[in-house]
Amino acid sequence: MTAGKPEFDDFPSPKFSTGKDQPFAPKDWLSIELKLQVQLAPAPKSKTCDKITVKWFVAVKDTEKSGNYLLLTKEIDYVNVPLEEDIYCSVYLSPASVRRLTGSDRNGKAAVEAVGYEIHVNGEKKAEGTDKLKDGWWSQPSERISRSDAVPLLKKNETPFANMWWDRYAEVSVDKK
Repeated sequence: MTAGKPEFDDFPSPKFSTGKDQPFAPKDWLSIELKLQVQLAPAPKSKTCDKITVKWFVAVKDTEKSGNYLLLTKEIDYVNVPLEEDIYCSVYLSPASVRRLTGSDRNGKAAVEAVGYEIHVNGEKKAEGTDKLKDGWWSQPSERISRSDAVPLLKKNETPFANMWWDRYAEVSVDKK
């Protein structure tokens, strides 16, 4: 398993034509992605990994307590992951979440202090990393970081980007409820 540093950027809401458009001003989504490559030994004939789990950890500025951070988490299962091929996994903050964190419809990147991840294959941690700080910062006790579910991280298939750049991203497992 090889994985790089997570990267993040702002993307405006995409515009889709439906024949009759509703006027709107696109707001920014924050996209956080990770490039990885999966290797298995021995490699199955399908040349795919049945399932990997990426656990995301995103520290964002706490607008209520200056100098403090909220730790946002999301666990996403991916299926049919191709072996020996660069593939991307991602997580998103909606425009409403960006506004809650920044007070603006733009520049969600400014709210992010650090991004970390763990990659699990068959329940075993195979990789972890971060864009800055020390690996595993999310599991260390800190008086300045508190866990929060108030601002949700979203899977790609929960965003308007669900059908975009399909071949670039690992296939998100669909919850069967």
